[in-house]
Amino acid sequence: RSARPPGVRGLGKTRRAVGLWGLMLVSSIAIYGSHAPLLTRCKVDGRIPFSSTSVVVLVELTKLVFSLVFLLTWDRELLGVTVSWHHVAPFALSALLYAANNNLVVHMQLFMDPSTYQILSNLKIVSTALLYSLFLRQRLSMRKWLALILLVAAGVSYSCGGLQDPGSPSKMQLHITLVGLLLILVYCLISGLSAVYTEAILKTQALPLSLQNLFLYFFGVLLNLIGYFWSSTEGSFLEGFSSWVLVIVVSQALNGLIMSVVMKHSSNITRLFVISCSILVNALLSVTLFNLQLTLLFFVAVSCIGLAVHLYYGVT
Repeated sequence: RSARPPGVRGLGKTRRAVGLWGLMLVSSIAIYGSHAPLLTRCKVDGRIPFSSTSVVVLVELTKLVFSLVFLLTWDRELLGVTVSWHHVAPFALSALLYAANNNLVVHMQLFMDPSTYQILSNLKIVSTALLYSLFLRQRLSMRKWLALILLVAAGVSYSCGGLQDPGSPSKMQLHITLVGLLLILVYCLISGLSAVYTEAILKTQALPLSLQNLFLYFFGVLLNLIGYFWSSTEGSFLEGFSSWVLVIVVSQALNGLIMSVVMKHSSNITRLFVISCSILVNALLSVTLFNLQLTLLFFVAVSCIGLAVHLYYGVT
């Protein structure tokens, strides 16, 4: 029996790689889009009954465990490799930036309403693209900048009222203080910086991703545990947890691992498009689970995303 020609085997591998890449991106879109509806499912009497810091610690711990499993399963020959502090230390700063941003999200809510936060947080698309272009020296054409501006417009449109509860007034009341405005600008800056800095580390180091993730999530667990004990109030670590919280922890951990693959082998720009496309999943779940209605602004957002994908990637 004759073996398949090398070209045919290579084509099969390429198709499998493309299929796996597509599956990861679609999974990430689904996880991003389902996060808010899952949080709503967790609410008791209209409030979140658990500590958000506890969830972040468990997400980081789950990512650390998954990374260790991947290392022991597929990269066992690396267990004896010599690693210096030059390889490990950069991930401490990356984890610190992520931890700072997670805490900022909580504190910002004191100085603005949720709608204002949702609208203004779309500015992190611009900050990420600017820092990506500046620090990674990736020149973006005017066509690509226009695509990214359309992503911002899509996010703002959706946040301004892409979904509507038939039983509540449709008029949106926005409120933000000067401190809140400064915090949202710092948040967007740190969000872009943490993402671009992490991408730079992952790409410049000649280490496998599973080992890099091990370093990153070790510091993530450590710093978030310190943050938990620093700000902990009365109540146990797992107080208010339910099966829905477990789903959130596992899904967010998987999404974090997928995003590390995206940053290692693609870019943060791909991550921005994934987050924007998650609007579709969020809307579908919100309509199905909570009987919300789509508005004209939702279709404006979808149109902006479609045009942005076409402009940036040339996809028709």
